Amino acid sequence: MSADVQHSIMLFGDSLTQSVWKTGMNSFGAQLAHVYARKMDIVNRGFSGYNTERAIPVFKQVFATREQQKHLPTVRLLIIWFGANDACLFHSPKHVPLAKFASNLKYLINLVQSDRSEYYSPNTCIVLATPPPVNTYQREAVLRSRKPPLQLDRDFETTRRYAETVKDVAREEGVGLVDIWTKTWDAAGHDERTLSNYLHDGLHLNGAGYQLMYDAVLETIAKTYPKLHPDNLEKVFPQ
Repeated sequence: MSADVQHSIMLFGDSLTQSVWKTGMNSFGAQLAHVYARKMDIVNRGFSGYNTERAIPVFKQVFATREQQKHLPTVRLLIIWFGANDACLFHSPKHVPLAKFASNLKYLINLVQSDRSEYYSPNTCIVLATPPPVNTYQREAVLRSRKPPLQLDRDFETTRRYAETVKDVAREEGVGLVDIWTKTWDAAGHDERTLSNYLHDGLHLNGAGYQLMYDAVLETIAKTYPKLHPDNLEKVFPQ
């Protein structure tokens, strides 16, 4: 790392990403910023309500082109975290078919990794994150309390399939993986109702859930991209 340039970690995703700075949510984003202080900046590009289909044109606006990269700090790590909205049931406008979801994830990876891409960034490592499991008991109660009441828009099994697809894509493309679905499900003792310990509304992580996410991200970095782990980076400016 250059002695006068601090590079970055970009978080790109939906409301689960947008909320990483939220007060009272154990601030996964703040914890990352703390351990990477004076090593890498944390750049949050989370967009509530977005799925992978909507995210692709946005990514082309928030990620620098190879020409722009000549004049900017490098995004050393890109964490792509989608699936919670793509996994909506068919009646929701947010729904993206499973095959298209996989294709979109591969397209985002290819934008960064292909030397034919306008956004090619050979020094950017990529991590995919699965959506967490859905607690339909919590989620249905939240939606029914709205005026007018709304019908359930997600279910446990569908989200599980989308999480499995993220894992498949990560393996096929040779990128890192944060499996927060499994981490959360294991922590809940494989009991959907107990997921309320980690989700505040049946869909979004609470403070305990974001703590699982933070721990999982650092575990993945240590395993897959150890040179980027905070313990292995020198500070840009000396003590």
